[in-house]
Amino acid sequence: MAGQRIRVLTADDHPVVRQGLAAVISVEDDLELVGQAADGAEAVALAVETKPDVVVMDLRMPVLDGVAATRQIRTQLPDTAVIVLTLHAEDDTLWQALRAGACSYLLKDASHDDIVTALRAAASGQAVFGTGVAEHVLSRLAGREPVPQVLPELSEREREVVSLLAAGLTTREVARRLYLSDKTVRNLVSAALHKTGVPDRANLIALAREAGLGKG
Repeated sequence: MAGQRIRVLTADDHPVVRQGLAAVISVEDDLELVGQAADGAEAVALAVETKPDVVVMDLRMPVLDGVAATRQIRTQLPDTAVIVLTLHAEDDTLWQALRAGACSYLLKDASHDDIVTALRAAASGQAVFGTGVAEHVLSRLAGREPVPQVLPELSEREREVVSLLAAGLTTREVARRLYLSDKTVRNLVSAALHKTGVPDRANLIALAREAGLGKG
């Protein structure tokens, strides 16, 4: 990124947070704000339109949550880095975001300097974890914390249906196996698509298999 301004897109449903981030970015000569989104779906659309170097992503947003939005952006724009900026260092949410492709994870009490450092690091392909987050990562890598459930955004029943689909069963076969109607299975698949942010059933199955579902 030497000699170029780092193009940044922010996504947060709170106007005050968006204004704060805009203020942080505006005073740095090497940073440029190219867009602001108020929900996850708008973040994806603006990212595709503006092709930023870095997206600063809240996780809890309407329409499409930050994890699903991160996954879609990283799928469509693999050269765009995503930094999570959220209120809490919740363990499952942290790992969902990292699995979706986020490279850094900061809390909203991060300082101006912390945010700017994370933006520059992300644009250079580096990861940054804020205070209160790094210890979670280190503990997990050291094996001191339990591994979170696969695709934790799904309900137990949704996960069961997706696992069977990933194992190669048809909708009708899944329905018979679980004593459900075909319509119920289709509704569960639709819910899983929405929660994971993938565009269709084939991608959902691929995501499930990548996560280790459908084996045995």
